[in-house]
Amino acid sequence: MMRTAWLASILLALCAAQAQADLAAARAEPNLERRAKLALENAFAVLTAARGAYDNGDVQKAGALAAEIGESVALAYDSLVATGKNPRKSPRWFKYAEIQTRDLLRRLDTFNLDLSATDRPMLGKVKETVLEVHDQLLRGLMEGKSK
Repeated sequence: MMRTAWLASILLALCAAQAQADLAAARAEPNLERRAKLALENAFAVLTAARGAYDNGDVQKAGALAAEIGESVALAYDSLVATGKNPRKSPRWFKYAEIQTRDLLRRLDTFNLDLSATDRPMLGKVKETVLEVHDQLLRGLMEGKSK
C-alpha cells in the first residue's frame, strides 16, 4: 500500500513538472496560432494533473496547478489577439479556442462539484478567467457585421 502511494506521488510530480515544461514550450512557440493551441492543450493536461493531485490528498498542489490552467488560457487568448486577425474573417483558431474553453469550463464545473465545500474557492478565479476568455472569443466571432 505504501509503495503504491509512493509511486503515485512520484507520477504526480512528474506530471506537474511536465505540465510546467509544456507551458514553457508553448511560450517559446513562434507561431501564435500554434502557441494558442499548445497552451490550451496544456490547460487540459494540467486540469488532469490537478484532479489527480486532489484525489491523492494534495490540495495545495491542486491549487497551484489550477492557477496554471488560468495562465494557459490567458496565454492562448493573448496569442490569438496578438495575431492581429479578425475573428470574423479568419475564425479557424478563434473557433477552436472557443470550443476548447467551453469544454474546459464543463470539466472545471465537474471538478468543482467533486471538491469538498472548503476547497471549492481554489477554482473560483480560474473559472472566472476561463469564462471571461470564452466570452471574449465568442463575442469576437459573433459580434458585428462581416465586412
